[in-house]
Amino acid sequence: MKPETNTTKIKRRTLLGDFIINEKVILTVIIMNAVVIFLMAFPSLEEHFTLINLDNIFVLYFLIEAIVKIRRLGFKDYWSINWNRFDFLIVVCTLPLLLARFIPIADSIHIITLFRLFRLMRLIRFFQFVPNLQHILVGLARAFKASIFVFVMLLFMNFVFAVLTTYLFRNSLPMYFGDPILSSFTIFQMFTLEGWNEIPQAISAQTDLSNFQINLAKFYFAMVVLLGGVFGMSIANAIFVDEMTMDNNSNLEKKIDSLESQIGRLEGLLIAMNTKTNEEIIKTSSEKEVE
Repeated sequence: MKPETNTTKIKRRTLLGDFIINEKVILTVIIMNAVVIFLMAFPSLEEHFTLINLDNIFVLYFLIEAIVKIRRLGFKDYWSINWNRFDFLIVVCTLPLLLARFIPIADSIHIITLFRLFRLMRLIRFFQFVPNLQHILVGLARAFKASIFVFVMLLFMNFVFAVLTTYLFRNSLPMYFGDPILSSFTIFQMFTLEGWNEIPQAISAQTDLSNFQINLAKFYFAMVVLLGGVFGMSIANAIFVDEMTMDNNSNLEKKIDSLESQIGRLEGLLIAMNTKTNEEIIKTSSEKEVE
């Protein structure tokens, strides 16, 4: 049996490196790691020996992947790629998982769980396969920018209603309006139209309030829902959707402008042709008259 030559060893290492940094392999490992992290979220499987070892193997694989890419590209070229930066930061943040097997850490279970969850962020890499991702991100940024004023208005309304409602109902409904923070959450819940009808029902159950006070309180909360939930959220949604679809409208407007320009040129040609034809007819008539 012939001993391995240096060329054979280099070729084998190259093939192994190609396999490690293959994009399909990386994405497959990310999915498998996500499944393992999902299973370890069950209390009965959190300390499962096999799952813990698999999790550590995934951490080691991601570390080796980063090292292989850095050796092949050089750190400068490696760092120039945004996805590589993202992966490298995730790897650095999860390295303590390997060290925790050898170095005792106070409250290690909670810290290890936190580091483990960092790796779930690698699932974001699948967004690179979303069609027209850049177009969607630009639309989202534009929609958020256009909606800032509406969001500030809703925040201001939430603040005012929260403070006012705390003073009015903190004694009768302390579970909803016991303090401004709790009131702010309840008002936000009403803005989203989620379970808002439970509050008027709770007011109706109050025996120390007169019918007039109960009806006045119901009217007040109906106005909160109407202003914040119906009008406010509807305006926010309308502006957001309008800005998201603006690119489609812009493309349509460009096509219409292009068609109008082409129609204008055609009209010019037709006018020129009609003028020329009329001149030829007049010229022909004149020649016949002379004859």
